[in-house]
Amino acid sequence: MNPGRFYLFTLIVITGILAYLSYLIIKPFLTPLAWAVVMTVVFYPVYIYISRFIRWKSFASAITLLITIILIIGPFSYLLINLAAELRDFLHYLNTTGLPRIDELTKSEKVIWLQERIKDTFNIKDLDISSLVSNTLSKIGKAVLSNVTTGVANIASVVINFVLMLFAMFFMLKDGPGFIAKVKDYLPFSENQKDRLTSQMKDMVISTIYGGVVVALIQGVLGGVTFLLLGLQSPVLLGTAIALMSFIPAFGAFSVWGPVLVYLIIKKFYLKALILFLVGTFIISMVDNFLKPIIISGRTRMPTLFIFFSVIGGIRLFGLIGLVLGPLVIAMFISVVEIFRNLEGGGKDVES
Repeated sequence: MNPGRFYLFTLIVITGILAYLSYLIIKPFLTPLAWAVVMTVVFYPVYIYISRFIRWKSFASAITLLITIILIIGPFSYLLINLAAELRDFLHYLNTTGLPRIDELTKSEKVIWLQERIKDTFNIKDLDISSLVSNTLSKIGKAVLSNVTTGVANIASVVINFVLMLFAMFFMLKDGPGFIAKVKDYLPFSENQKDRLTSQMKDMVISTIYGGVVVALIQGVLGGVTFLLLGLQSPVLLGTAIALMSFIPAFGAFSVWGPVLVYLIIKKFYLKALILFLVGTFIISMVDNFLKPIIISGRTRMPTLFIFFSVIGGIRLFGLIGLVLGPLVIAMFISVVEIFRNLEGGGKDVES
């Protein structure tokens, strides 16, 4: 074998082995590291503002971290406590009242007539809508309860991950620009391409995180406050659902307040339904249409189809953090593809 090729092959093998071992070492800490990256991006403007008055980076980073802790532990503790209580009440209602009512509804004459028509049309002999709906809702309730129980049981793990996230976030705030500069040095691109990649990634991060997280929080708060003022049950649960659904293009906040509106109309609460319709249409949903274009404002933006599947796929792969990491990973991929797409003359920009 050619000595040069043997050397290159050996180098690739050793690099691959070391990369895999490095991944195994970092793997247990990927979740807190991912949250640290997201929180660093969100609070980095605060760090920059504090740095104007405090030149010592470590102190400025520590103050930013303190602000982060206060904002997270305060509102989010309240949110989680109320969310857990409302979720428990909802599951109790589902098991004691909701399922019997649904079972009664699915056994009505109209549903039975529809069931028979479906069986005759599609030649399905064993179709039982009542059992299907009841079993599905029961499984959903058990799954949710199981996840909540697991979350409570793993409270120690949550605390440890939170501490690790804060530790990583401290150094990301303090050494962020220097770390990014070192990463740029290792990229196999020309300086022009590195600057282009950095600019595109910055735009993608702002579009994904600020355009997603900020809008989600605002819509969730507005929705929760609206439900609370209307005297509806589980305002925190519904507000949280609005915040989560706001990440899903084409569905958004309407997928939560829309069914609630239908429920109010069925219950003949017409005044509450009118108020919810006006607030939902012209305030909650308009936040996405008004605020997001201002945040993005001329920056690179992924197509809606990419965002939709990146959010769903991100959640399946990374869990809750996938709401942000999914679009961010796809954004990074698009940015790198843009580099190759814009290569002029088959790579003339690449430095030798």
